[in-house]
Amino acid sequence: MAKWVEIRKGADFQEIGVRFGITPFTARLIRNKDIVGEEQIEQYLHGDCRDLHPATLMKGVTEAVALLREKIEKKASIRIIGDYDIDGVCATYIFLKGLKRAGANVDTDIPDRIKDGYGLNQELIQRAYEAGVDTIVTCDNGIAAPKEVDYAKSLGMTVIVTDHHELQEVVPKADVVVNPRQPDCPYPYKKLCGAAVALKLVQALWESLGYPQELTYQELLMFAAFATVGDVMDLTGENRILVREGLKLLRETAHPGMSALIEVNELNRERLSAYHIGFVLGPCINASGRLHTAKRALELLDTQEKELALTRAKELKAMNDERKALTEKGVEAAVAQMESSPLKEDRVLVIYLPDCHESLAGIIAGRIRERYYRPVFVLTDAEEAVKGSGRSIEAYSMFEEMSKCKELFIKYGGHPMAAGLSISKERVEEFRRRLNEDCRLTKEDLTEVIHIDMALPFSCVSETLVEELELLEPFGKGNTKPVFAVRNVRILESRVLGKHQNVLRMKLMDESRTILEGIYFNSCMQDVLLDLQRKPTMHMLYYPEINEYRGQRNLQLRILNYC
Repeated sequence: MAKWVEIRKGADFQEIGVRFGITPFTARLIRNKDIVGEEQIEQYLHGDCRDLHPATLMKGVTEAVALLREKIEKKASIRIIGDYDIDGVCATYIFLKGLKRAGANVDTDIPDRIKDGYGLNQELIQRAYEAGVDTIVTCDNGIAAPKEVDYAKSLGMTVIVTDHHELQEVVPKADVVVNPRQPDCPYPYKKLCGAAVALKLVQALWESLGYPQELTYQELLMFAAFATVGDVMDLTGENRILVREGLKLLRETAHPGMSALIEVNELNRERLSAYHIGFVLGPCINASGRLHTAKRALELLDTQEKELALTRAKELKAMNDERKALTEKGVEAAVAQMESSPLKEDRVLVIYLPDCHESLAGIIAGRIRERYYRPVFVLTDAEEAVKGSGRSIEAYSMFEEMSKCKELFIKYGGHPMAAGLSISKERVEEFRRRLNEDCRLTKEDLTEVIHIDMALPFSCVSETLVEELELLEPFGKGNTKPVFAVRNVRILESRVLGKHQNVLRMKLMDESRTILEGIYFNSCMQDVLLDLQRKPTMHMLYYPEINEYRGQRNLQLRILNYC
């Protein structure tokens, strides 16, 4: 059971409201996010591209621009090597478009998730060498590949590494490394995704060639924003600006690939939000890298012909539909294993699903983390080893804890909240044991804490309130939707919906005797229905929203939790 804690932070909400043209209600919600002071509040509400930091502040950008211009002038062959997820695909596309406009002789390569694995490897380098490539530019990878960079250098190639992942003990000896997480990098904002790092480098390159700064934003910012949401980066500071401005561009874009993806998913352009990137459009891009090759997603982004773009977008959507079905099977198998074994007592879950499609391990780990609120690794058999992905909780730095037993891995890397690894089958149990022996998580750490912004009876909920909440968007990691609480709610009607019977639609009435529609998503619906039978009233956490269906708009409550 999650622990509910109301946020109580004081300020003169009336004064803040007058100063910034917002209501005291909105002022309180902003203060709850620890956004204080005129400058912070102004940027939160009205920040735009003028507030982004200069690209040249990032360590390595100036040197990388000079090196790229030298290679372009010499007509040297440049190859961009990206990653197979949404961030890697978008970063690759940004570099492809950016270098082409700069006059480069450039092509791309993206590793196959199954055959090549994550990041730069010897096979990719060998392919580039045999193709006569002079310079490799990595994006969203490379910082964890010192041996591979050495190999490329031994073949006489130039290597520029651009990445955003945490640095490991050995930094690659590339010609240039561009990564804001370098300890001596003066760039003020460290939480950019790989595509945003690519955007910064292209921006600096174009400016050195005399192109206006606005051109980079008009043509490429949308893809950095798309990747920022898809890669689940914090929507704070610079990322928040990128995503807010990128969403404006996405709603109006004539880009054939993005337009086709929006069309085949039947989305209303005017209402596009970060949610649609994270849960509808982005997964279509990721699905190609999971079930086939991410090169197909890159092809969609690089498609100029409308009909061909529609065909390719439909293919990606079909792959994502298949991915969702396979994910449900994997989650069911993981839960069955948990509930029928001593694994349930572990504080760090290591679930071995040998028959699971390896590309789905991270998604399944995320779903299991949501259910049990513990750090989760899901491992599966691959061709030469066991591979896996992890998803963590706030109190557990996954990358840091893995580094304590790094000798177990063939390869590993990641963030505090997510990680990837490959390991021999014989060491899987040792991996599980070591993580749990070294684990310092307490019972409190393993209790999810849900912060409530305020108690709000149903009588205060209106379309006007929902529109006011839109001032706080885009929502996502680091800038979550406000959470409202209501006491003693009666469920007047309920019915289960959805292909997987995981949606509960309800008619709710609170103490003010106001009746509103509610919707609740839960994969364990039988447990929820039992709770409904046992409890005549419930306390609920919710977020108000507008449900648009077939041209009709209705106020509804997204139920987040109950007790």
